[in-house]
Amino acid sequence: MTVPIQGVARTLIISPNWIGDAVMAQPLLKLLHDRHPGRPIDVLAPKWVAPVWRAMREVDTVLEAPFRHGALQLRERREFARMLKQRGYADAYVLPNTLKFALIPWLAGIPKRVGYKGEMRYGLLNVIHHDNREAPRPMVSFYAALAEAPRADVPPPSALPRPSLSVSDERRQEVLARVGLRSGLPLVLFAPGAEFGTAKRWPASHFAELAKTLQAQRPGVQIALMGSGKDREVCDEIVRLAPGVLNLAGVTALDEAVALIAGASVMVSNDSGLLHIASALNRPIVAIYGPTDPNHAPPFSDVATSIYLALECAPCRQRECPLGHHRCMKGISAEMVRVPVEEALASDV
Repeated sequence: MTVPIQGVARTLIISPNWIGDAVMAQPLLKLLHDRHPGRPIDVLAPKWVAPVWRAMREVDTVLEAPFRHGALQLRERREFARMLKQRGYADAYVLPNTLKFALIPWLAGIPKRVGYKGEMRYGLLNVIHHDNREAPRPMVSFYAALAEAPRADVPPPSALPRPSLSVSDERRQEVLARVGLRSGLPLVLFAPGAEFGTAKRWPASHFAELAKTLQAQRPGVQIALMGSGKDREVCDEIVRLAPGVLNLAGVTALDEAVALIAGASVMVSNDSGLLHIASALNRPIVAIYGPTDPNHAPPFSDVATSIYLALECAPCRQRECPLGHHRCMKGISAEMVRVPVEEALASDV
């Protein structure tokens, strides 16, 4: 990989591995850009997260990380750091909490290296922030805090810029046409997957019931299922129960998914990366929470409804229901979700 030497100081952001976390880190970039408007911001990101960063106006260049997930690959990191050194970074913000990614700016000799304490990172980072495990910061505040000197109290999400992504209308139309959707009809998107685990998934039968109700009440409505290839099985189940729903799980690349979400009339989603993409695109959202806290990573759209039963066992933050009943998600009925979906469709003129 050949990178020309840059004549201006730059900022390096090292991306988290999760799509939703990358979206919620965008306000940090806005704060850094406002502080140094002439300083380009580069992002080092895994291939599967890179399309999200490319949709952020503050990003100058996205560098795709060539490392295997979970592997130290010290020699490869040293070689990559040598390339980064040529780009003239003044500072680096290490968003993952791992030792592996803190090594990179240290090996590259970047003078200011900022991040959370994480795993054994003293010396690798020279501006170290601390989170409180007993009262963790909301994700937007967690990342935005890195723009300032370390301190115990941080601004709430309401005091920060909202996450923001952008997609051109031409790109949106292009992707709609490719997958067979029409721009002149209402488009309801469902995101029934959740990479974290099954505990965060609203049941497929509930998604299907919602789809059938919308199809009956709104002839001509387009309903499509979004997700990766890993979500194909649950999406196939929804289509089996509600024929006429378009299954796009594993069909669209992430950049195409971003473009489709930009054209949605409303999106119904579990607490997942696609939810936070819809939020950053300011699309109407109905967000379904069970084992996770809606206040920790809420949607920020102008039109957003978060549904959360707040059971005595929630939020457990577990990948699988530790009690085996999954009532936090099963107890959210299709009717509870239909009402805010209908309200969003009624206002979509």
